[in-house]
Amino acid sequence: MTFETRFDARTLRNALGRFATGVTIITTRAADGRRVGFTANSFSSLSLEPPLVLWSLRAVSPNVAAFAEAEHFAVNVLGEAHVDLSRRFASPVEDKFAEGLWSEGLGGLPVLAGCPAVFECRRVSQQPAGDHVLFIGQVLALTDGPVPPLLFQAGHYRLAGEIL
Repeated sequence: MTFETRFDARTLRNALGRFATGVTIITTRAADGRRVGFTANSFSSLSLEPPLVLWSLRAVSPNVAAFAEAEHFAVNVLGEAHVDLSRRFASPVEDKFAEGLWSEGLGGLPVLAGCPAVFECRRVSQQPAGDHVLFIGQVLALTDGPVPPLLFQAGHYRLAGEIL
């Protein structure tokens, strides 16, 4: 059954922007060993048992092949101090990893220091979903710190340091 939509893409995007999300840099190693990463706010928990997370990437992204071929990826949840790094990884800068304190996690995954959380995952599923590819990963290792997360809402970064 198909339903007719009563809104355009801009109206949908504006309405979805009302929902505040965290900001992440998702990273992997390409088959040739290159570090690959991009800024995403499409990250979500999926299951506690087994521990699964999900995120999506535009199907036309030049990064799709690297993530589709990689067995592992890391989700680096950004903190309030990472606004510039978030913008860097959302841009077409050649060496995105030239800034930030990066180390190697499981299987050489690029892992960012100073994050509220980092999830190192084994890819268990991927599938096309509209104009994106949905990736599901099993969390194999994690770090969890007392750093306030960076938020994104209505096209702007927001700080989450205040607890109500």
